[in-house]
Amino acid sequence: MADEEGASPRELVLEACRRNNTSLLEETLAELAAAAKKAGKKPVEHVAETLNKAADGVGNGCLHVAATYGSYEVLDILLDQEGLEIDEIDRLERDTPLHKAVRYVNSLEKSEWEPVGHPIVDILLDAGCDPRIRNKAKLKPLELVDPRNTTLRSMLQKGEYAMTAGGDVVEEEDDGPTGSASDSD
Repeated sequence: MADEEGASPRELVLEACRRNNTSLLEETLAELAAAAKKAGKKPVEHVAETLNKAADGVGNGCLHVAATYGSYEVLDILLDQEGLEIDEIDRLERDTPLHKAVRYVNSLEKSEWEPVGHPIVDILLDAGCDPRIRNKAKLKPLELVDPRNTTLRSMLQKGEYAMTAGGDVVEEEDDGPTGSASDSD
């Protein structure tokens, strides 16, 4: 079969990330899941393992590649995959996908920061990427931001605060005396 001679699933995933090609990514993920079922493996785990091992020649994983190229739609699909490692470190710069996203925003014209670049960083932060991780140069993503981009700086600062504060900010489950009477028996 000609399919056996073609690109590997990892190569297809990386190509989808480079080109923001959602149909290629979805087709590849479906084929991985089907192959796993056929082989008696758990599809979710097989897909996650393939995505986590997919890397280019310099050690950029699929999220690194998608963030580098500003592939928002592909990031959206990838971040929905259970078991995906979101704070993977590349070999060259020891960057996380969030570092790559900030570099991508910096490469854009100022007029494209808000509509094109910021959503890339935002989706990574929403997925739980850690903005406190430092790369090989000992820089956090915040420290890579163009100083004129105050909105991006603020997004990353809020992300750092949310990670540092952890669950302390939102957990207000205690209903006090006006809460449920189920413990009054």
